[in-house]
Amino acid sequence: MLWRVRTSLPDRPGALAVLAQNCGEAGVNILGLQIFPGIGAVTDELVLRTPEGWGLPELAELVEASGGVSVTAARCTEAALTDQATRYVQAARSVLAQPASFPEVVAKLFDAESDPTEGALATVQDVMDMTVGDVQVQVRRTAPFTATEHARASSMADLVTDVLERSRDLASSPVPARRVGGGAVPEYVASDDSVTALIDGTPVGLAVVRPRTGEEGVRPVTLRVDPAWQRRGIGTRLLVESARLAHALGAEEIVLTTRADNQAALPMVLSAGLRGRIRMSADVLTVRVPVHEMRPAHH
Repeated sequence: MLWRVRTSLPDRPGALAVLAQNCGEAGVNILGLQIFPGIGAVTDELVLRTPEGWGLPELAELVEASGGVSVTAARCTEAALTDQATRYVQAARSVLAQPASFPEVVAKLFDAESDPTEGALATVQDVMDMTVGDVQVQVRRTAPFTATEHARASSMADLVTDVLERSRDLASSPVPARRVGGGAVPEYVASDDSVTALIDGTPVGLAVVRPRTGEEGVRPVTLRVDPAWQRRGIGTRLLVESARLAHALGAEEIVLTTRADNQAALPMVLSAGLRGRIRMSADVLTVRVPVHEMRPAHH
């Protein structure tokens, strides 16, 4: 059975040798090792093959007896043995080819985890923020992020920002009246709690401001554009208009939730000119947008 294990060891000669010796005596094979230097302590990430029947308690006991602290472990596959430099080069190639994939790419690159369920034992997760334009992208996991990983993530975010600025594929603000296929200009009609995008009177998109579900001042928003009318700026405009509507309804912030692999989220928020925050987990992408400075939607 393969495990990916992280631990902090004292920054002194022989500390890693003690762990290696104890692993050998216990029949645990070290297949991979990545070292993240620090001040006073070093974070080591190991890929271990353990005897049958081993679980988290046995791994924690082995590593802690070898001087390790802050031990985290998760089962993994042979993909964990991929050369780390290769992983980062592949990630960079992915975001260069498709900048909108950045949230999904970094979530996989830094092993983002799902939010812990209520009552779970490990409820504390470390957070790493990256900034692309005016949008903050956030990933979380149980194992603390190292200074090296923060630096790598920041460089990756800078790369995406540079690509977007050079290509000018994403506008810094929405165009109030944008012609789409066939020369039609979408009309945006607001009701009490929704905004509808119409083309020649036919609905092609809808954003609904849902009732508050718990957090004070936060309103969930659901947004959908018909597939035939996507990638034409309609979703961006619906986001802006629903943000205005939510503000008029007393909200301080809106929240949208979608699949982790939805590549429309980042360009939509950037194109809207909003200071959003994208939070990634293993399978869910959450967008939070402050609306307290938005002007009310026009009816």
